[in-house]
Formats: sequence, C-alpha cells, structure tokens
Amino acid sequence: MRIAILGTRGIPNNYGGFEQFAECFAVYAAQQKHDVYVYNSHTHVFQETYYKGVNIIHQYDPENKIGTAGQFIYDLNCILDSRKRNFDVILQLGYTSSSIWSFLLPKKSIIITNMDGLEWKRSKYSKITQKFLKIAEKEAVKSSDHLVADSLGIKQYLKEIYHKEAVYIAYGAEVFLDPQQDLLSQYNVEKHNYNLLIARFEPENNIEMILDGVVDSQNNKLILVVGNNDNGFGKYLKKKFSNNQKIRFTGGIYNKEHLDNLRYFSTIYFHGHSVGGTNPSLLEAMAAKTLIVAHNNEFNRAILQENAFYFSNATEVKCIIETVKRKDYEQIVQDNFDTIIKEFNWEKINESYLSLFEKSLQ
Repeated sequence: MRIAILGTRGIPNNYGGFEQFAECFAVYAAQQKHDVYVYNSHTHVFQETYYKGVNIIHQYDPENKIGTAGQFIYDLNCILDSRKRNFDVILQLGYTSSSIWSFLLPKKSIIITNMDGLEWKRSKYSKITQKFLKIAEKEAVKSSDHLVADSLGIKQYLKEIYHKEAVYIAYGAEVFLDPQQDLLSQYNVEKHNYNLLIARFEPENNIEMILDGVVDSQNNKLILVVGNNDNGFGKYLKKKFSNNQKIRFTGGIYNKEHLDNLRYFSTIYFHGHSVGGTNPSLLEAMAAKTLIVAHNNEFNRAILQENAFYFSNATEVKCIIETVKRKDYEQIVQDNFDTIIKEFNWEKINESYLSLFEKSLQ
C-alpha cells in the first residue's frame, strides 16, 4: 500500500499526541513493507527526506509568521501535493484546518479520518470559532470514506449526530519500566511527597478547579503544575496562586524520561481534561504507575473505569487530597498499568489501523 499521513506538524515527534501516533504507526507500517509518506511542516527541526523507512514530504507552513491561519495554508499545500502521488490510503489526523479543503482531496484515494475530540466544545474558542469547528466536523464526516474514533464516547457521538459508524481504535502508550529516583533532586521533590498535574493551560483542563481544592485543603503537600504557562490563562493562574506555598509552576517539561519519573514517584496525579477523546497524557500516567484523580466525565471513565478517584468540583478535590493515601491503593495503580499492556499498547493499535486500511481497499 501507498499510505500518506496528513494533519500533523511532522515526525519525529516534536510536539504532541497526533505526532507521536504518526511516528509510531508510520515506522511500523514501513517495517511491514508498505510505502509510507508523512507530511511535515517545512519548519520542522528534522529536515531529511527519510526517517526510519518513512518518506518525509516537507510543505510550506507559515504558522510561525501569521499564526493559526497558517495551519489552513499548510493543510492546503499538503492536500494539493497528495493529488500528485496516487496514494491508496490517506490518513487524516484531525480535521480542524483541513476540512475546508476536503473537496480537493484525491478522489481515487481512500480517505480515513481520525476525528479527534469534540473541538468545538473547547472553551478557549470564541462562539464564532466554535460554530466554524462544528461545520468543519460535519465536512470531515461527509468527505471521509471511514472514520476513526479514539474513544467510545466519540464513537457514540458520531453515531448519534451523524448516523455514521466509526471504527474504535484507541491511542497507545509505552509502559515505564526504568524509574530513577535521583532525577527528583532536579525538581527539589521527594518520592511520594508531592502531587502532580500535567496539562496545557486551557480552561477545559480544570487546572483552576484543582488548585482551588489544593488551596482549601488542610494537607500541605506540594503540587507541581507542569505545562507551558505563558498564555493568558497561565498568567492569570500564576497571579491568582502566586502567594500559595503549596503550588509550584514548573513551566513546560519536554523530557519524557523526566516526566515519567515525576509521574512514577508522585503521590497523586491529577488529570483534569474534560473535552476530547482518549487523552495521551492520561495513558502515559497509567503507564507510569500513578495514582490518578480524574475529572468526572465519560471520556476519562471509559478509560479508567473504577481504577481512579473522580472529582467534579474543588470541594471534591479538597476531600480527596485530605483522605486518600497512596499506599492504600497500589492495586488500582497496577490494574491501570496492566490495562495499558493489554488494551493500549502501540503494537495492537498499529495492527488495528493497518487492518482497517487493508479492509478499506477490498
């Protein structure tokens, strides 16, 4: 098969969840002797045309010059190029800035779209942008031959709203097997003597709710808040909690080994995400044997089931911090770890995608 992957900034992963998946799957498919192409932004740090058996196609991406509008131009350039290459299958990862160009997608290629989360629900977007994203979602559904949902909640949503069946293929994570306690000294914390929150600074990730609960609790344990906090919401939170000694904003940490060790040695790991499908950071927390306290919503419950504590407000966060002791819940930590091995391992996910591709061509 000639396979193309669109919709990411490129590989090797230097950004986020879709890029991580694109790298894992593209390399796997190439190892299975398929002809695989991944579209990369021309600004990507990797400038070669070949990566671990995968062909890299760089396309002009002006996002660094003109902001979000540049994503639409980049996607247009990728789609126009794909019309020249006679791909059997084109896998689109997301649809936000590509859907307006869907009429340009090659007619002879099978178009498979991973529908990501419910982007139009994100509170960071204006009402006009949310309306556009709803239209974009509809266009992506209409222009795709097959849909992929990475959570059962998204699969059900697509069936209810668009009466279209999506194939459920989850996201993946690598199990963490090499804890190094000495790394903690770089962050001035001690084993099982701090709580942890890792998230993008967006309102729908409920960072403020979690930190309100931390402030109100009688427990004085430190919480590390990891993520790039240079945006408006981040600055607001840093100002609001600047005088509280229990809260430390670390900024972004991009070394996965360090992140996994911080997860592994934490007391409680907070996961506040409330919009979207299967969140990669949640799976990584499970894979690093954390005790997870998650926002109470269908997406998180579908993954964690009964192997987590859940909160819906700051009072519940406060109660959990004051009453939950890590040593009492090692079994649910292990159960989540086992779930990663059985259900969310990359080999299973990669095989599922390749199987879908093969069936779509029959």
